[in-house]
Amino acid sequence: MIDEAVVQELLDASEDDAVLVLLEGRAQVVDRTALDSDAFRGAAVLLSRAELVDRLGTPSPAREDVARVTASLRDAVGKLGA
Repeated sequence: MIDEAVVQELLDASEDDAVLVLLEGRAQVVDRTALDSDAFRGAAVLLSRAELVDRLGTPSPAREDVARVTASLRDAVGKLGA
């Protein structure tokens, strides 16, 4: 569901407006404006790129830090029952 690749994809997004969403059990990175489309109706926004960078303290974190955030996100989503 949420893996390091999708978290890294969010970090690598060119816009701070990019968000990590969960839709039908699948995590994906989209531009926030896409959330207004029918394709993303019902998507749960987990984190924006800006929030992720703030949480990590840098836009270029160590791999271990990306792994730590990924595990935290996975745990939080798991507790929601998604």
